Amino acid sequence: MTALVPVAVVGPTGTGKSELALGLAERLGGEVVNCDAMQQYRGMDIGTAKLSPEHRRGIPHHLLDVLDVTETASVADFRTEAERKIDEIRDRGHVPLLCGGSMMYVQALVDGWSIPDTDPRVRSHYERRLEQIGVQALHAELAAVDPEAAESILPSDPRRTVRALEVIELTGKPFSASRPTIGEPRWGTRMLGLRCGLPELDERLATRTASMFATGLVEEVRQLVDVGLREGVTARRAIGYAQILDEMDDEQRIHEGGSARAEERTVIGTRRYVRRQRSWFGRDHRIRWIDTDTHRRADDAPDPLDVALQILGEGQR
Repeated sequence: MTALVPVAVVGPTGTGKSELALGLAERLGGEVVNCDAMQQYRGMDIGTAKLSPEHRRGIPHHLLDVLDVTETASVADFRTEAERKIDEIRDRGHVPLLCGGSMMYVQALVDGWSIPDTDPRVRSHYERRLEQIGVQALHAELAAVDPEAAESILPSDPRRTVRALEVIELTGKPFSASRPTIGEPRWGTRMLGLRCGLPELDERLATRTASMFATGLVEEVRQLVDVGLREGVTARRAIGYAQILDEMDDEQRIHEGGSARAEERTVIGTRRYVRRQRSWFGRDHRIRWIDTDTHRRADDAPDPLDVALQILGEGQR
């Protein structure tokens, strides 16, 4: 692999991206650039499975904890900051490890996706429409005119639903048409994807969600409400956080059974998101896939890190 060429580690939630990125950073002399939209938020730690500083093995991580929960996450802002970080990492003689599963973030960065500027008049129209019919009905309208865009946007995400409809009206084309053609990735980025069979992955997601609730996710949400989570446009829609907020009253109490309901709905929401990730990344022919199943792997199967290093080594030949 050519020195200083970025490596992207992508794929569905729960497949082990953070662990692989750490291993690669240690072996290649790299620094990690976060490509998970919700891990940008300060205080959103448990519910986003953000690595704590003590678990980062001394490896620099960038674009973690850069936003307050009252701020709106933007693909365009992320791309600008991530490009700057990549240049700085390479200038230091290190390899950028782009790690995360936020689909639009990854493609905006690797393919230079430029989304059209906003138009206040058009935006206001769809925001009024959102107030009139609700986010799920508006998302259904998006699905009718641009199924591919709707597939990549959560039905519970009003901001991105409005934005997609705005772009469609401004450009006269599907929102997905603004996405660049998949070609040679910028900087010659090598793209690795982690995947796991759905039965095992569903088990992992349920176990991980149960652990999040057991280790303080509800309390984390309470603390974030105190600093404006309910007012945030993007942060309050994060999977897990949105479900807990739905079960809280104004005094931040969760009534009997509310925590269990929130946990169940979080598992369901995560599974739906994973299936969108699988579909989105599955269309990218540049990704070299690495299986992380444990149930189906043979005892002598190579470790995902060894497979990744082998794949990257092929690029040197």
